[in-house]
Amino acid sequence: QVQLVESGGGLGQSGGSLRLSCVVSGSTFSINPMGWYRQSPGKQRELVAQITSSGNTNYADSVKGRFTISGDNAKNTVYLQMNSLKPEDTAVYYCKKIAGGRLYWGQGTQVTVSS
Repeated sequence: QVQLVESGGGLGQSGGSLRLSCVVSGSTFSINPMGWYRQSPGKQRELVAQITSSGNTNYADSVKGRFTISGDNAKNTVYLQMNSLKPEDTAVYYCKKIAGGRLYWGQGTQVTVSS
């Protein structure tokens, strides 16, 4: 069974930085592909960033230039470096893993950005 555990959430300041981590356990051949999603009150879960099987990265327009997704295969961990935080970034952040043609989600970690 593949399990994902996010960490690193908390209270951030506007203009500040946070780094989220997602540790993947279970049988996986590669950390990729992975994705980060977020969900704020009253909104559907939305894609924030993803890293493809080939290692390419994609970002939502709202976070381009501010967030960076990266993976460390040796540590079975994917990171989301969040810089220049904005109050609009406040949400529960989830990591997603595709493995064996199936989707796996973490439990989520709360990020709150004060103004």
